[in-house]
Amino acid sequence: MLLAGEVKGELARIQPARPCCRRAELIGLFHGTGGDRLRTLDHATARTAVHLASSLGIRVEPPRPAATDGARGTGQRHHLSVRVDRDALGTWQWHQAPACDRRSFLRGALLGSGSISFTPSGPHVEFVLRDAAAAAMLQELLADMDVRAAVSLRRGHHVVYLKGQDEIVALLGLMGANRGVLELEIQRVGADVRSRLNRLINAEEANLGRTVRAADRQLGAIDRLERDGTLARLAPTLRETAATRRRMPDADLESLATALGVSRSAVNHRLRRLVELTDEEHR
Repeated sequence: MLLAGEVKGELARIQPARPCCRRAELIGLFHGTGGDRLRTLDHATARTAVHLASSLGIRVEPPRPAATDGARGTGQRHHLSVRVDRDALGTWQWHQAPACDRRSFLRGALLGSGSISFTPSGPHVEFVLRDAAAAAMLQELLADMDVRAAVSLRRGHHVVYLKGQDEIVALLGLMGANRGVLELEIQRVGADVRSRLNRLINAEEANLGRTVRAADRQLGAIDRLERDGTLARLAPTLRETAATRRRMPDADLESLATALGVSRSAVNHRLRRLVELTDEEHR
């Protein structure tokens, strides 16, 4: 089973070769912060921020523990705080950036403000941002890459989220999470195979149930025809069919037709006639 941490770990291990891509990813990392300080619980994300800034010659403070609001004074959970010189990053325009820089920006945004979860109902990706403008911008940028996302407000934060499997696979593919994409596709194919197999099993069970009920009616009719002496007076083909059905009580029409050397429709017609004769006698 694919774990969310494995996907973010795969993204954090990607090291862009071009300075422009490293700069775009660093800008993406700080997109949702609203400032020059990144707070994260993920050590790999903190290391990525330091590595990117250092490789670009941008001043960066080493990661420092910073208690979360909910755990202040409890000593339970701590964010790592990374601060960079945002002015040194300069300006960056999405619509003027090449495709590689756009992918790097989105990868940084997911590492810095995004989360991934895998539930029984499917994968879920969301970005938690501090202001509406940053959320609207990210939604627009994702749409520009043909990835549909929605925006909601949750506890004072603006959340950009994706739920559809196709959208999330497309997003992870853009960011370079190839293993994550492969695992999701494997899960999807597996779910599809299980669904088809269940449908086949259900259909087979339904067919078997119909065959058993039909055979029970036919055997009951044959017994009644024999008790009242009607069976002995029937045509040889009907008597032969009745005897074969008794000999093969669980067989389907195909097996009976093979045993009798006739077509399936002929066997079906004869058995139906045996049942009809019983119904006629009881009218």
